[in-house]
Amino acid sequence: MTSTLTTYARRLLGAALLLGPLLSYGQGRMTTTVVGAAARKAPATEAAATGGTATLTGRISGPTTDSVAISLRENPLEPREKLFRTKIGDKGEFKLTVPVAGPTKADLVYGDDVAPLYLDPGTDIDVRFKGNDMSGTLRFKANDVPTGLATKLRNGNNLTDEQRHRQQGANANNYLVEADAQFVENDGFQVLPDNIQLYEAPFLSFLEYRRKHEYEFLEDHAAKQSFTQDFYNYAHAEVVYAYANDKLTFQDLREQVVNTEGRLKMAPDYYNFLREPGLLNDPNAAQSELYHEFLLNYVHFAVAQDHHQRTDPDFYPASYALASKKLTGPTRAIILGRILQESFRFGHVKQSAAMLADFRNYDPKNLYFPILQNDFDQHKDFAIGAPAPDFKLPTATGDTVHLHDFAGKLVYLNFWKTTNGLCLRDLAYAQEMMRKFEGKNIAFINIALDENEQAWRSLVTVKKLPGVQVRVPSGGLRSNLAKEYALQEVPTYMLVGEDGTFLNTKPKRLSSRAAIDEINQSFGKASTYTSAIDFPATKK
Repeated sequence: MTSTLTTYARRLLGAALLLGPLLSYGQGRMTTTVVGAAARKAPATEAAATGGTATLTGRISGPTTDSVAISLRENPLEPREKLFRTKIGDKGEFKLTVPVAGPTKADLVYGDDVAPLYLDPGTDIDVRFKGNDMSGTLRFKANDVPTGLATKLRNGNNLTDEQRHRQQGANANNYLVEADAQFVENDGFQVLPDNIQLYEAPFLSFLEYRRKHEYEFLEDHAAKQSFTQDFYNYAHAEVVYAYANDKLTFQDLREQVVNTEGRLKMAPDYYNFLREPGLLNDPNAAQSELYHEFLLNYVHFAVAQDHHQRTDPDFYPASYALASKKLTGPTRAIILGRILQESFRFGHVKQSAAMLADFRNYDPKNLYFPILQNDFDQHKDFAIGAPAPDFKLPTATGDTVHLHDFAGKLVYLNFWKTTNGLCLRDLAYAQEMMRKFEGKNIAFINIALDENEQAWRSLVTVKKLPGVQVRVPSGGLRSNLAKEYALQEVPTYMLVGEDGTFLNTKPKRLSSRAAIDEINQSFGKASTYTSAIDFPATKK
């Protein structure tokens, strides 16, 4: 619970590395802050039967910041989270009431610390922790529920339905705190590089060991405490799909991490677990984000097994068709939506437009379509086949370069800054990459977004950086060029085809072993990828 990026992040490492750019939107905390517990429309999800509110009251000993918040994602296809924030009183007290449409995963946010929450309509719990150690001191108890042995004996432990529900909510959240400390914050249970480098047999032993302990931990707590059926289903699904997801993505993940060996060849029966009844369509797992990640990774795996590559125009239509056929229930629409969002981000607009129109058949209540339509509109200018915005930029040697100067060549664009550690790390890989493609019909254009011209010019000169080195004269990430290319961060890479149109807006990183193969496969592909969208001539 050390930062906003650590909650369950390491458990999800396998999916994140496998999916690359797809998951990046969820790794940062993109929020709209609402001060206090102002009422708003409850999240509209198909799984939600009834709406209501959840309340957290609490006291922080020695607060180190002036506010506390609950973070909720209103819709599984919406990357932005809504942050409900309230001030902490003079004595460290606070109260937050948030609308919830049904059982939902949330986060308690305090400064840079984040703790997992599980809320449902009727949740009414008290939280206590020390301001300088939330992770080690966080505890929940139910509000307005008899406590103490004498009180329980006097009341015969007879609780009203509301009191019992509050107690179950406190039990659930205490379980999450303990599970987080036991498994998520414990490197011995994480799929980290040391484990990824293992071979098949020891890696499976590790997964089995972790799953056994997680099951025992859950069942022990379920026997001692009272959970709602919804929470038990959620917690059980987290164990099931942490195992399934890590097993499914291991081969691809290992190939990315271990650069000294080829792709690991798995035993003939390694993937037989994917045939287990109920694994793909489990209605009790609907609230689990790990379940959703597993389904998406499964679709990618199955389509790849059928010899479709991500760079192929038919990769996402094939993924969409497979998910439509294999999946059932309310989760199907979510996974189809995730596939569409991938398709938008990777620039397959022609195929995306047709799939988006078909998606209405799977979203009769219009829960997800507006989000997808907006996402589509934001990405269509960066579709494969759309003209890449031209530019006129000064080089490190004082010349001027236009993008159209490289017509007829494949162009690899690298947007970077000399002050960014990740950009600097990629320099060595960039130099090696250019050497491998020396004499080929490709240009590497490195566009610096530095405000400090002298620092940029000095680095380019001292390091003798290869390729075309240019700089945006002013504005950096706020410049017009950055806006035209929708840049939000550096480094950002893009591939432009020989005809000046986008070929790949999310190519492999320069440090990836697969980047060389991807570039080799891109030569001459510009005419293959066309777009159904009419683009104004002014973009050229």
